Amino acid sequence: MFLWASRSILAWWALSVILILILVLGLCIRLWQRSCPWDLQLCSTNLAGKTAVVTGANSGIGKFVSQELACRGARVILVCRNREQGEQVLAEIQAASGNNHLLLGLADLSSLASIRSFVRWLLQEVSEIHLLINNAGVCGIPEKTLTPEGLDVTFATNYVGPFLLTNLLRGALERAGSARVVNVSSYRQNYGYIDEEHLTGAGGPLAFNQNYDCSKLLLTTFTGELARRLQGTGVTVNSLNPGVIYTSIMRNLSWQYRFPFWLLSFFLKAPKHGAVPILYLSLAQELDGISGKYFNSSCIVTLPAKPAQDPRVAQRLWDATVRLTNLDKMD
Repeated sequence: MFLWASRSILAWWALSVILILILVLGLCIRLWQRSCPWDLQLCSTNLAGKTAVVTGANSGIGKFVSQELACRGARVILVCRNREQGEQVLAEIQAASGNNHLLLGLADLSSLASIRSFVRWLLQEVSEIHLLINNAGVCGIPEKTLTPEGLDVTFATNYVGPFLLTNLLRGALERAGSARVVNVSSYRQNYGYIDEEHLTGAGGPLAFNQNYDCSKLLLTTFTGELARRLQGTGVTVNSLNPGVIYTSIMRNLSWQYRFPFWLLSFFLKAPKHGAVPILYLSLAQELDGISGKYFNSSCIVTLPAKPAQDPRVAQRLWDATVRLTNLDKMD
C-alpha cells in the first residue's frame, strides 16, 4: 500500500512538472510569436488624404489592417465578397476609428468578371491609389475545384485574382506618384512548386492542401516580376509571411485538421499580431523605394523559395497569367 501511494505521489509530481514545463514553453512561444523589432505604436505615419484598398477586409488580419489604416486617416476601400458582412465590418471600423471616408467594394477574387466589375466601379470613385493590400485568400478547398470561368478556386483567389486586380489598378497606383503594393504570402510558399497548368485545375500532382502552398509561391514570384516592371514608376511591391495565425481562413479544412489548430490556438498569433508585418510594409518610412523583397513574420527581409528567385520562371509565369486573364487583349 505504501509503495503504491509513493508511486502515485511521484506520478503526480512528474505530471505537474511536465504541465508546468508545457505552460512555460507555451508562454515563451506566445511571446516569441508576438515579438517584432518594429513597433506599430511608434510609427507616426499619417495617411490623411491617401487611398488604401484592402482585399479580404471583412475578418481576420484584413479587418485589423483596415481599421489601423482608417485610424490613421486613410480613405479605405474594404473589398469583401459578402455585402452583409462587409456592411457590418464597415460600420464597426467607422465606429472604432471615427473615419467616415470608408467605402465598401464587392468583389470575388476568384472571379475575373467580378474583379473587372469592381475595378470599373472603383476607378469611378477614386483616381489615385496609394496603397493596395492583396490580403484575401482561401485554403482547404479540394484541388481541381473550378470556378465557372474554368480556374482552380484556390489558385484564382490567392494568385490570379491579385495578379489581375493589381494590373488593372496599375494606372491609379502610378498616378499617386508614390504608392505601395503589399502581397500577403505565407511561409507555406516554401513547400510549393510552380506549374502554370495548376491555374486551370490541371498540372502535376498535389499533396493535401498543397494547392495553397503553390498558390502562395506564385504570389511571391509575381511580386518579384512586378517589382521589375514597376521600376521608375514610384510604385513599390513587396510580399510577406504574416506567420501562423488562427483565423477563419481554416474554415474549409476538415474538423480533423481544424481541431489541432484549435487546441494550439493559445500558441498562435492573433489577427492583430499577424497584421503587424502587413502594416510594416504599408507604413514604415524606411521602406520607401524598397521593392521586390520578401519579408518574414518578424519584418526582416529574407529569401523566398528558390523558384521565386528565378527571373526566367517569373517571366514564364507572368506570360502564362497574362494569356489566361486576357490582360494583353482587353486592358
